[in-house]
Amino acid sequence: MNIFKSLVKHFGTQNDTADALEVNQGTVSGWVRGKYGMGPITAMKVEAITGGKFKAYELCPSLKKLDTAVVADAPATATADLFADRP
Repeated sequence: MNIFKSLVKHFGTQNDTADALEVNQGTVSGWVRGKYGMGPITAMKVEAITGGKFKAYELCPSLKKLDTAVVADAPATATADLFADRP
């Protein structure tokens, strides 16, 4: 199972995933089908919302270019402050 299918399973459905991440269902479908990748902002949002269950750098390969020591040492809640005002 690819990571995007696991992400959908975590939220329940593609629609639930889209609602949680504030994207369109078609976007989620595109990730699952491998049509296109997830952007870094959304990937960080996923990591924050899921409490680190899904790592941003695994969802968005471009984030792997960051210093791996910084990524490895960052707590899962490090990006949570970015989304604190989310209802």
